[in-house]
Amino acid sequence: MQPPQPRPEDYLLKETTPCLGGFMAAGDKRTSTYDLVEQMPYLYVRAVKAKDLRAKDGSGSCDPSVEIKLGNYRCTTRQFEKNTNPEWNQVFAFPKECIQSSYIEITVKDKDDIIGRVIFDLNEVPKRVPPDSPLAPEWYRLEGRKEGRVGELMLAVWMGSQADEAFPEAWHADAATVPSDGLASIRSKVYLTPKLWYLRVNVIEAQDLVPSDKCRYPEVYVKATLGNQSLRTRISASKSVNPMWNEDLMFVAAEPFEEHLILSVEDRIAPNKDEVLGKACVPLQNVDRRPDHRPVHSRWCNLEKHIAGDGEQKKKDVKFSSRIHLRISLDGGYHVLDESAHYSSDLRATEKQLWKPSIGVLELGILNAQGLLAMKTKDGNGTTDSYCVAKYGHKWVRTRTIIDSFSPKWNEQYTWDVYDPCTVITVGVFDNCHLQGEKSKGNKDSRIGKVRIRLSTLESGRVYTHSYPLIILLPTGVKKMGEVQLAVRFTCYSLVNMMQLYSQPLLPKMHYVYPLSVTQLDVLRLQATHMVSTKLSRAEPPLRKEVVEYMLDVDSHMWSMRKSKANFFRIMKVLTPLVGAAQWFDKICEWKNPLTTVLIHLLFIILVTFPELILPTVSLYMFLIGVWFYRWRPRQPPHMDTRLSHAETSNPDEFDEEFDTFPTSRAHDVVRMRYDRLRSIAGRVQTVVGDLATQGERLQSLLNWRDPRATAIFVTFCLIAAVVLYLVPFRMVVLIAGLHVLRHPRFRRHGLPSAPLNFFRRLPAKTDSLL
Repeated sequence: MQPPQPRPEDYLLKETTPCLGGFMAAGDKRTSTYDLVEQMPYLYVRAVKAKDLRAKDGSGSCDPSVEIKLGNYRCTTRQFEKNTNPEWNQVFAFPKECIQSSYIEITVKDKDDIIGRVIFDLNEVPKRVPPDSPLAPEWYRLEGRKEGRVGELMLAVWMGSQADEAFPEAWHADAATVPSDGLASIRSKVYLTPKLWYLRVNVIEAQDLVPSDKCRYPEVYVKATLGNQSLRTRISASKSVNPMWNEDLMFVAAEPFEEHLILSVEDRIAPNKDEVLGKACVPLQNVDRRPDHRPVHSRWCNLEKHIAGDGEQKKKDVKFSSRIHLRISLDGGYHVLDESAHYSSDLRATEKQLWKPSIGVLELGILNAQGLLAMKTKDGNGTTDSYCVAKYGHKWVRTRTIIDSFSPKWNEQYTWDVYDPCTVITVGVFDNCHLQGEKSKGNKDSRIGKVRIRLSTLESGRVYTHSYPLIILLPTGVKKMGEVQLAVRFTCYSLVNMMQLYSQPLLPKMHYVYPLSVTQLDVLRLQATHMVSTKLSRAEPPLRKEVVEYMLDVDSHMWSMRKSKANFFRIMKVLTPLVGAAQWFDKICEWKNPLTTVLIHLLFIILVTFPELILPTVSLYMFLIGVWFYRWRPRQPPHMDTRLSHAETSNPDEFDEEFDTFPTSRAHDVVRMRYDRLRSIAGRVQTVVGDLATQGERLQSLLNWRDPRATAIFVTFCLIAAVVLYLVPFRMVVLIAGLHVLRHPRFRRHGLPSAPLNFFRRLPAKTDSLL
């Protein structure tokens, strides 16, 4: 039995009214900088270090650790071996709403033996609100079971919130079941993506190559490798030992440029058999950086070639050195595209000197989620360990993981500088599948859903608090995984500067002065995405490859029947007003409403008589339309629309095709069926494209004398029209033509096409020459 499908309203955006920026305590008028989230009070305990600890057996050494007990919560620091003066410097956080005790007990243990303890009354714990300075830890004498001094413990205990500096690195009470090697994967983190550059390698020529077979013309090309990127030039047309190419190869390079550029000159001596004539290594630290398209100085690089030998001599250098002529530059005038162009969060050039000042600030409060579905099973029960990832520009953030909760509360706030309002912030929710440390190796974090918010759709200074549906596509169809509640505020520094940006190019100048091809941009985008995912997966905690690729929409370019239908109906919706206007004009010409037609006649005569009123009238009409629709302006940010995406109407086979691998992994019968379906659709598209080409060829045939009678008629008509337009005032011609179009139906040939249309349809096209 299939689960019931959610109602359409469950996919809608819902406005919420959370209590943002709450106070720490009654009567406390100091607010936190976290004004877009709900305040979450925490009890913090920082165990810094101990000194002069005395073991229970009286020996001079012990294996100390600190155990913190608060009601049913119990947590322990790491244990040292044979150390009477250990330093832990660990922080523990306990949510106030879960505290069920009036005191906290902190015990220092030697393995399982108690050395001493300190007890705090929670009513006496001080409160701290940032930006207050951190509470200084103090020394406390440990109270043992026996009389005498057993040591001292340096502690700091205070009441704070998630705005505290210690929050990201703290051990949280809800993570008691997570092993020590999995704790790193649940912490919140801010990441910075690597600075990416486009590396342009202009291969000019090579000289003095030494092929092994001197009796044939060499077929030489250059293969360039940077990390896992590999490109090659075409085979030189000169076919000599001094070949020339003058060809550009484009790569993506990431600071700090740990990888070197390897150039290999190779000779195609047989099909699938190449001979290396020499190699050169170029460190990228020595490559010129340029902010514009001005050429850099070229360089000659020696090609090294080693010949393997027998006996003691393993390799010897060729005495005669070949060389290659290059022009290499790191082009900082481009923006390296590492995400889909439709959802770009940053449009700045790589070179920092080309950046313009920021126009505002974006603040995001990740509040909570509601109604999450179980993503995995634990002890026979469904569970979800969720965290959020937000991406905007070079800064990625990750919230802490809330363990075993279908309604997690994060209440974390983050800030970004904004340089262009026409950008998008992406927030994704994931299920953490790496809580067991090494035992989780090989697992992948599961997608729960994501949200995109375009900044240009937000009013400046307004706080948007909404609950966004988390919708994902599965091979079985569309599914709602829950809802995530966000608070978003975009603050603009200067309205004039932001308005000025709307007249500026979207991308840096180099994209228009020295553009890259669409194919190059696609390949470079994939390489940039790979570099970003590799860098972020090395962080601690890592943002894994599956998370980064989902946030960057890596597979958005793959074929999908659902997306094709969605785009087709988007075009139809755009053309609907034009079709409606044509139908309205046809009714005017047919005199369906005589009063309206008479008014249109009067308006037409006025505009022809006073043509200087045409542009003011059109401008005023557009202004009035804009003012009229202001009342119905969108008050909510856009969200994932299942109807627009045709996620509700697509059949299971279309979803299965969308999730198929590339190349396909489905059975031959399924692939054959889908291929036949694609051929049917492509045939209709082919017919439409052919009809468009036919109309264009008919226009060309007006003057090319392919049909001599038709061309003679058209040329004669042009001559007569030139004489008439020269003798008759232009306004009179327009007036007569307009009245002819608007003439009464009794003066028309009802149901028959006009003479010009009949003439056009009789013109020849090249369809007769097609096989």
